[in-house]
Amino acid sequence: MSKQPLSHIGQGYDRKEAQEKVTGQAIYVHDMEMPGMLYAKTLLSPKAHANIVSIDTSKAKALKGVKAVVTGEDAPYTVGLYMVDKKVMAREKVRYQGEIVAAVVAESEAIAEEAVTLINVEYEDLPIVHDLDEALEAKVLVHEELHTYEHMKGVFFPQKGSNIASWNKTKKGDITKGFEEADHVFEDEFNVPAVAHVPMETHVTIAQADPYSNKVKIWSSAQSPFAVRQLLAKSLGIAKSDVNVIVPYIGGGFGGKAGVHLEPLASVLSKAVKGRPVKLKMTREEEFNILPTRAGMRARFKTGINKDGKIVAMEVYHDWDSGAYADYGVNVGKTAVYSGAGPYEIPNIELHSRTIYTNKVFSTAYRGFGHLETHWAAERHMDMMAQKLGIDPYELRMKNLLRPGSTTISGELMYPTTGDPIACLDAVKKELGWTGRKTEEEKQREFKTGKVRGQGFAMLQKAPAMPSYTSTSAIMQMDEDGHIKVMIGAVDMGQGANTIMAQVAAEELKVPIEDVEVVWNVETDKHPYDWNTVASKYTFMGGNAVRKAAKKMIEQMKEVAGQVLRCHPDELTHGNGYIHHIHQTHRKLSYIDLSMGYSYENGNGIGGPLIAHGTYMASGLSNPDPETGQGRPGLVWTFGAHGVDLEVDVETGEVTVLKIVSAFDIGKVINKKLVDGQVLGGIVQGIGSALIEGYKFDENARLLNPYFGDNRIPSAKDIPLEMVPIYIEDPETAQVDGPYGARGIGEHPMISVPSAIGNALYEALGINFTRLPLTPENVALAIDESKK
Repeated sequence: MSKQPLSHIGQGYDRKEAQEKVTGQAIYVHDMEMPGMLYAKTLLSPKAHANIVSIDTSKAKALKGVKAVVTGEDAPYTVGLYMVDKKVMAREKVRYQGEIVAAVVAESEAIAEEAVTLINVEYEDLPIVHDLDEALEAKVLVHEELHTYEHMKGVFFPQKGSNIASWNKTKKGDITKGFEEADHVFEDEFNVPAVAHVPMETHVTIAQADPYSNKVKIWSSAQSPFAVRQLLAKSLGIAKSDVNVIVPYIGGGFGGKAGVHLEPLASVLSKAVKGRPVKLKMTREEEFNILPTRAGMRARFKTGINKDGKIVAMEVYHDWDSGAYADYGVNVGKTAVYSGAGPYEIPNIELHSRTIYTNKVFSTAYRGFGHLETHWAAERHMDMMAQKLGIDPYELRMKNLLRPGSTTISGELMYPTTGDPIACLDAVKKELGWTGRKTEEEKQREFKTGKVRGQGFAMLQKAPAMPSYTSTSAIMQMDEDGHIKVMIGAVDMGQGANTIMAQVAAEELKVPIEDVEVVWNVETDKHPYDWNTVASKYTFMGGNAVRKAAKKMIEQMKEVAGQVLRCHPDELTHGNGYIHHIHQTHRKLSYIDLSMGYSYENGNGIGGPLIAHGTYMASGLSNPDPETGQGRPGLVWTFGAHGVDLEVDVETGEVTVLKIVSAFDIGKVINKKLVDGQVLGGIVQGIGSALIEGYKFDENARLLNPYFGDNRIPSAKDIPLEMVPIYIEDPETAQVDGPYGARGIGEHPMISVPSAIGNALYEALGINFTRLPLTPENVALAIDESKK
């Protein structure tokens, strides 16, 4: 790593696109209108599980302005990234209330909406799988043909004759012996509901399918254009090169726009109208009802622990309610086999993570990718064990946290370069002012005032959840005026990826950041490949790819400049827009002179336009062993901790977060302004999961709250009075191949926020909450119950 001071890395630049967005110049797919464009609307199933007996579309087809009506029989395609289990449209049966059973293409949205109401569908009810227990009984199967589905073999493990889409395991040590040696054994169960992603921009797609070939052009509010290309091609049975996916500005995703969603259906609809562009966009209610959620989850922990607080054995079951389809959900479940017990050294563990089908809206990736759920359980369980042992929860964690020389539950050895969860916990404890638990007398005295205070904290960890072969790339070109254009395949959803990549390029080239432009409007026909914009991996991976491209561009300039200046390229260096001799600094050439190649006075030219590329592939990863879960599935770890100080109104049950302290071992902060944005926004999003959000279903598995009135997200009044982010930077000991030592931070801030709040609620009320959300109603009911 260079010892030279950094010019751009660490600077708090504004986001590159900020002005375009705040002035309304930015164009989203929602804004797009095209010549000859038609509009689509969908008919949704009112049933959670039923056979489709018949569909009568005659009245809809007869309506003036309707151009096509399509049902599942017209779209015999299946989709799936990890588990190919979902039809583009329901065929023969529906598996959740809200599944698309027909679609109309018309000259306007109004006509399409009217036509949808004219479609008549006859259903035959089937028994409903409501919850995890019914699913595990397997008296009713959501997917009778599960064992025949194409899936990523050796990574996911569907169980024939069951509702288990994948059963992933971790086994380390000998838990039988560990439990025998334990002084105490504690068991707890925890639950989280499904929640919605709620991006500001709902899902929207415009598709134009060439009627005379297999070529399809897609404009989409997708996180991952190359994944859309891959999955759309696979689903339709066409070549990837026939699919061009364009993603302009995107109004948020949070994982809900990973993979493929509306694009295959929109393509089928465009084909049905002879290649005219078709726009399919979701209303907010449809966004809740049709599109995937974060999975609901139940966790069961059984832990053997010695009287001094050292964990000796643990058995864990994480059961994920993935709803009707488990495509992306199986990968969420897989993350638990290496991260689902928290950042602790556990010598003997057996962990089971089961992704399970029910007749509810299906699930997908969500910010934190399964970690908020598993950490809600793991960190509440740690606090509850500390209570029973009479040990300070800080001390209990300190006895068991990973440190250099420890091995993770998947067998990965911890190095000083891996990260420091202990430093995070200490930083939070100090800032929070934790001095230990309150006495019962203090609690009772405070309770009489009507407002009680409590503090609590929780650990977190996460590494990118992605295939071992994940890769990314960048292309860099210099214009005649020295302006540098960078092309990447990732999508900036507001996390600031394009600004960060501009900082990296400017740092390596030693030019003003104003001279670097990361090209928006990612297009798979033109931009270089990136696997997926998920997993908090892009600063780490994309940063390395852009660094390599910049270094190659410098090498190109030095090669040409060496010929002109009659010296070896090794004798040259760069800075301030020039390539110059290391010692004889007056011997120099400007970047502009080299941008299109160098021309001698007599007209001879050498070199050529400056174009460079860089790639980065995840290094050293392996798939977990199918039986033991041992391997190296996590590329780069980010550890952290939250501390919460809150107040509870004992009459209403309303919880007010007064202060939250969050520390992360981030390695190196590339742009503090952007990191602050990620952290503060992530904390508030985590508060939403803790206190507000959650899907509700009736006895027929019908979604009861597909609207903000009863399924709201945090607003300004839910923001804590004080938020204190702490960044632990040590680039000299950070991951050696991280760009300037940087680690991912995009998802981490919301992980364990509910856990810290739950732990603080115990300190305030003496009540252990095991189920989210912690709404005023739920808290007040628990307070009343505690008085009995």
